[in-house]
Amino acid sequence: MTMTIKTPVDRNRVFRVAGALVGLAVALGACTHTSDEVTTASIPDDYRLRHPITVQEADRSLVIFVGHARGGLAASDRADVMGLAQTWRQEATGPINADVPVDTPNAAAAADAFREVQSLLTAGGVPPRGIVVRHYHPNDPRLMATIRLTYPKISAVAGPCGLWPEDLGPSVKDKSYLENKDYYNFGCAAQRNVAAMIDNPSDLAQPRSETPAYAARRSEAFEKYRKGNSTATTYPEADKAKLSDTGK
Repeated sequence: MTMTIKTPVDRNRVFRVAGALVGLAVALGACTHTSDEVTTASIPDDYRLRHPITVQEADRSLVIFVGHARGGLAASDRADVMGLAQTWRQEATGPINADVPVDTPNAAAAADAFREVQSLLTAGGVPPRGIVVRHYHPNDPRLMATIRLTYPKISAVAGPCGLWPEDLGPSVKDKSYLENKDYYNFGCAAQRNVAAMIDNPSDLAQPRSETPAYAARRSEAFEKYRKGNSTATTYPEADKAKLSDTGK
């Protein structure tokens, strides 16, 4: 029988190999970390990630107040209805839902006003099949029954805001106050304002197609450049906007 006795040199070699393997494992583990965003309890620190702007289908509404003794629409109401018809043709993804009250003190006046609303919508380019009439009974008799016009559209939405899952002040239960980080609702109002100002929500996902260049103006500028003249645009009445003639 043969007996193998490991010398101290063999043990040192084993320790060196084991140390190299541990170091390699640590290095590989560090390479798998690809996220630069620091999160705490699955809540991102960046307010743009906490309150993202998303593209959803939302409703655009118009409320028309109608008295009980007079039917028809006021001048401002007519302008609002015509504006609604124009925007419906541009952005709507469904028909206009018209909620008309019944069995209310102003039901007769509301019916007269809605007939005028229908005529204005038709004149604005909304086809008859694009208007869906729904009669409703107000749940609260103290509130004035109104005519509501609603249609769905693609909108940019952020929020909801006003959520406070944690106390802003020092708390025994929550130690995050000492970390000096943004509170949860921080930045939500700014995100909602940006979403409300977006004209075309699809711009968030992709750029718009380029429109054709103004060939007449471009040709004129190229002709000036070819002749060596200045391509700057001069306006005959530009000097009238000056506050003083000093220096002439």
